[in-house]
Amino acid sequence: MTIQTVAVLGAGLMGRGIAYASSLAGYRTILEDSSAEALDRACDEISALLEKGVATGKVAGEDSIAARKRLTVTRSVEAAAAAADLVIEAVPETIELKLEIFAAVDRKAPPHAILASNTSSLSITEMAAATQRPARVVGMHFFNPVHRMRLLEVVRALETSDETIAAACEAGTKMGKECVIVRESPGFVTSRINAMIGNEAFYMLQEGVASARDIDKALKLGLNHPMGPFELVDLVGLDTRLAILRFLHRSLGDKFRPCPLLEQYVAAGRLGRKSGRGVYDYPPAS
Repeated sequence: MTIQTVAVLGAGLMGRGIAYASSLAGYRTILEDSSAEALDRACDEISALLEKGVATGKVAGEDSIAARKRLTVTRSVEAAAAAADLVIEAVPETIELKLEIFAAVDRKAPPHAILASNTSSLSITEMAAATQRPARVVGMHFFNPVHRMRLLEVVRALETSDETIAAACEAGTKMGKECVIVRESPGFVTSRINAMIGNEAFYMLQEGVASARDIDKALKLGLNHPMGPFELVDLVGLDTRLAILRFLHRSLGDKFRPCPLLEQYVAAGRLGRKSGRGVYDYPPAS
């Protein structure tokens, strides 16, 4: 099938990154969010990314102008879905919310449309069951920051068709991503491994094995990780990581039991960069 219009549901960190990649790839892109403020902020940040791309020579000036023209916004899920060939859901990691979104989108999207979730750990098969088109439901797990991270996990649910997998991979490739195809399992590939590394890092911090900065430094210099586990969790969000760990713990057992220190940080509102404090402090820009 030919994808011409992409709807992205949710204008948060991941949603606006996906919308940026989609519009720059040549797709007519509709970014949806219930919050007008979130949409305004997303448009400002997408414009800033395009301007930076032009300034650094990574994006041609005419491509930047064309990408802006291809991007529109709406506060209606139904309106976004009705016009789309591919719908990518990027709402918070709550299965109840995602099931509600998929059921609503299924009722309004054209019969040929593919419905995708950007979830990093939840069941695509369960989301597909909320629709009348399980063969056209797939996982498209992008990575943060979307404009820099090249990987896309394309997740095959129980009934996902080969045609849907091929279309998702084609769209991802057009957005500049390297695709890996993953059979649905809890946490897929990257979230499962990252959750274990990050959780173990919290246990080490709790036990006083080393400071957070030294644990980060050790993994960057000794294992060649581009970011330390605490730098990464502050970027992703401690609440998001905790939700993933709780899901993996329920699905895969005690090896994913969340560290009590991580639970404490989240209870204290230390959620990472988005709250101004996580493992590290992030003072507001002056």
